[in-house]
Amino acid sequence: MHIEEKAIITEEFKDISNNDMHIIESIGKEEPKNMSTIAKSLSVTVGTLTIAINNLVKKGYVSRVRSEEDRRVVLISLSEKGDKAYDHHKRFHEEMVEATLEGLNKSETEVLVRALQNLSNFFKGYRK
Repeated sequence: MHIEEKAIITEEFKDISNNDMHIIESIGKEEPKNMSTIAKSLSVTVGTLTIAINNLVKKGYVSRVRSEEDRRVVLISLSEKGDKAYDHHKRFHEEMVEATLEGLNKSETEVLVRALQNLSNFFKGYRK
């Protein structure tokens, strides 16, 4: 995480943390999401997420609006600045994957994918 933070928190995005980048990633560029959906995807409470979202709104990365269908529901989406941060983070991960796979043949790639799936399953089970 520390190495990732050094790589993705550039001069342009120096006002946010690696955790903020992951919140931005979870919000995504599709339809606006409610707080519960984002909190669940990050495995945090809505209260914890609220603090982070407040900071991202202040910094101009995130927009918060009330749902037209149900005014009790708050929808979160990325601003233009948030879209840029999302794209930057996505590019970092794509370049990381490309570097990891560089020079591997198909068989080696399949073994690596299986190993990473096993590791992912371990961490999913470990949280419980």
